[in-house]
Amino acid sequence: MSPLIRLTACFIALMMAMGVGRFALTPQLPHLISEGQIDLTAGGLIAAANYLGYLLGAVDAMFARRAHHVRLRLLAGLWLCVLLTLASYWAHGFWSHWLLRFGTGVASAWVVVMITSLSQPLAHSVGRPRLGAWVFAGPGLGIVLTGLLALGSNLLGQNSSTLWLVYAGVGLLMLLLILPFLPLPNSTHAATTTTAPVATDTEPQPIAHLGLVYALYGLGYIIPATFLSQMASARFHGQWQADLFWPSFGLVAALGVVLVSLRRARSDSTRRWLMVTLWLQAAGVFACLLSSGLGLVLGVILCGTPFLACMQLVMQRSRELAPHATHRNAGLLTACFAIGQLCGPLLAALSSHFSGGLQPALIVAGSGLVLAGLVLLRPVTVPASGATLVRR
Repeated sequence: MSPLIRLTACFIALMMAMGVGRFALTPQLPHLISEGQIDLTAGGLIAAANYLGYLLGAVDAMFARRAHHVRLRLLAGLWLCVLLTLASYWAHGFWSHWLLRFGTGVASAWVVVMITSLSQPLAHSVGRPRLGAWVFAGPGLGIVLTGLLALGSNLLGQNSSTLWLVYAGVGLLMLLLILPFLPLPNSTHAATTTTAPVATDTEPQPIAHLGLVYALYGLGYIIPATFLSQMASARFHGQWQADLFWPSFGLVAALGVVLVSLRRARSDSTRRWLMVTLWLQAAGVFACLLSSGLGLVLGVILCGTPFLACMQLVMQRSRELAPHATHRNAGLLTACFAIGQLCGPLLAALSSHFSGGLQPALIVAGSGLVLAGLVLLRPVTVPASGATLVRR
């Protein structure tokens, strides 16, 4: 089967798992709050449940050593994203949404780790690394899709329950479309991607630094990514214009992946581009502090455009530092990312509880992104296979 078809299936899998399974909560938050099911503090805790599940799913995925383990988690993750979203149709109140978001967090982490570890080696093996990079644009278009569905639902006067049902139906259609084409592993693939020897004795140190960067990135981006729709709804008093911000965020995120994938490959360019994307997002988070229409527009552009490109660059940097440990490091970095994401909504809940708003949380989030870029200032020499990594 054509690698292009398999990579397209990977693209749609991330589009569904992240756009529908994971980030569907963002456009739903204004509904859940206006319907009296939860308040803003509870919304932060529900989001934290999603990212706690994401953390546990990522840690579990690191230990998927055999082909049938990888296959099982990938398929289970995809089906659970659909079924748990469908179950949200009957959910009401804090605890039911908390449990369902926790489950979708686990499921989406399984999909992200498995799709990353399967799609990127496939793209490189056929000499099409740019197509592998474009797979990471899938979540952006998933956000566009869920955002536009939310806009249409709101214009028709539908409530949150109906929108969960719509999301589940769309997710099911996407899943049935891609099932025959997913690049499921065989035993040979699993052996080469999960148990290959570590390239160097000093490899863990730069990977640990990259994990710190990814954790700070998770903390920094997740507050605007989770609460953007709610901030827009508060600014525009629930009018339909507020529903345009979330799909716009997804659209510029997908475009950011394409733009970064077109860059000219040069020595150490991945690290430099990663620094720029982190600092652009920091500027976008600080722009959200303005609480004005212009501030939110700047937040969408400056946070959204580098959002998925940053994920792509982290995974590419990981392959540069440790080309023989793709699967293991994808799980390790995703776990670090999830720790940062988990801290973000908890910070937002504390900020809302004690200050009545998200401003203190946004300041901490933006500062974390600035710090993440500073961590990357000191470069690492990327060796040829078998050489030793050296910090300059």
